[in-house]
Amino acid sequence: MTRAGLTIGVLGSYGGRNLGDEAILTGLLTDLRQQEPTARIIVFSRNPEHTRQEHPDVEAVPWEGVSRSDSAAVLSQLDLLILGGGGILYDKEARRYLRVVRVAQERGLPLLTYAVGVGPLSEAVDTGMVRETLGGATEVTVRDQESRMVLEEAGLLNPITVTADPAFLLQPEEFPANLLREEGVPDGKRLVGMSVREPGRAAERLDVDGYHRLLAQIGDFLVHRIDAHVLFVPMERDDIRHSHGVLSHMIAAERGRILHGTYSPQQVLGLMSHFDLAVGMRLHFLIFAAMMGTPFLPLPYAGKVFDLAQRLGVPALRGVEREVEGPLLAEVDQLWDEREQRAEYTAQRVAQVCEEARSTSRVTGAVLESLRGRSLAEVGA
Repeated sequence: MTRAGLTIGVLGSYGGRNLGDEAILTGLLTDLRQQEPTARIIVFSRNPEHTRQEHPDVEAVPWEGVSRSDSAAVLSQLDLLILGGGGILYDKEARRYLRVVRVAQERGLPLLTYAVGVGPLSEAVDTGMVRETLGGATEVTVRDQESRMVLEEAGLLNPITVTADPAFLLQPEEFPANLLREEGVPDGKRLVGMSVREPGRAAERLDVDGYHRLLAQIGDFLVHRIDAHVLFVPMERDDIRHSHGVLSHMIAAERGRILHGTYSPQQVLGLMSHFDLAVGMRLHFLIFAAMMGTPFLPLPYAGKVFDLAQRLGVPALRGVEREVEGPLLAEVDQLWDEREQRAEYTAQRVAQVCEEARSTSRVTGAVLESLRGRSLAEVGA
């Protein structure tokens, strides 16, 4: 046990240049710094250099392709390992993260899950590892009801606390109008934000070209329905390709732009204040829209997006998999007409979820307090 202050390890899907994952890490680190200002924090990252650049007050080390002995050397320095937020415990991926966690537990290191996302879990190897590894955790917190259900179905008997995604802890940074002009977005026009990614399970029967055409219908409809310009917001690199694919099928392609600059999660959160409407697939794009009070419509591709829609009382646009644009456009049209009536109710739900995100901090705080007390006892001994 370190004497100068706690040393905390954070393991998650970080360093991959996914804005959602970086939003999670930013919220998590802000919380830890508020609770434990003197802590030494070591982030296990896919790209340690990127993580150190974005978060210069932490250390960053690789975890992929690292031997057990090398992992143990880093883990031996820790007082606590936090398995970070985000959807990381799912088939084939869970075993990779939990390999590091198991080395930590072999050394007797306490484990805390921080608003983690779980599922789908159907493969025996991953399900068994999740059940056994989290069975030894000090605290298990998950970000949504779906994750709790998946863990219960996997046979985990520990108490499971449902909180909310750490991105709900972020504060926006201003996104000046001049940045929009540099992105080719004209002043004084209605602006719709769109987030697209690979089809996933939401449209798995569609070929990619058909999927792009379907989403282009939504873009064109909004251009003509509310005289808007459309700004595609890639949340990770591959989203750029799919944004171009959708834009290439839009009849009103001259009214569309793709965000090209490199921005922090807080800046993208601030960008949402410029949108009159947001329609999208990426979970954190939708979270950002909700936090800034922008009317939004989810295009669900996974259970976590359905869960967010249900939690915030927002209808989810389910027509993507039906390959029919009519129901999709009708729901978009209804959202625009009802945006003002829905605003107050949605804002109340968002405030509630933000408070639930802060409840993760209370669980974490109790664990940190226990570790500090143990450290003082050892110093006295």
